[in-house]
Amino acid sequence: MGAEKKAKHTGQKIKGQVEETAGKATGNDRLKMKGKADQVKGDAKQVVEKSKDTLDP
Repeated sequence: MGAEKKAKHTGQKIKGQVEETAGKATGNDRLKMKGKADQVKGDAKQVVEKSKDTLDP
């Protein structure tokens, strides 16, 4: 996986963790769920990139 893409996907996951924590702290369920979604999206993108790396010679 390219370093740029890996950093971008990791950043998205961290952003999601921050949003989720902020949502929990403020009682904002919408922000909490958005944070969870960003984490899942970041993880999914990392899996796709790792799969591409595995398939490429």
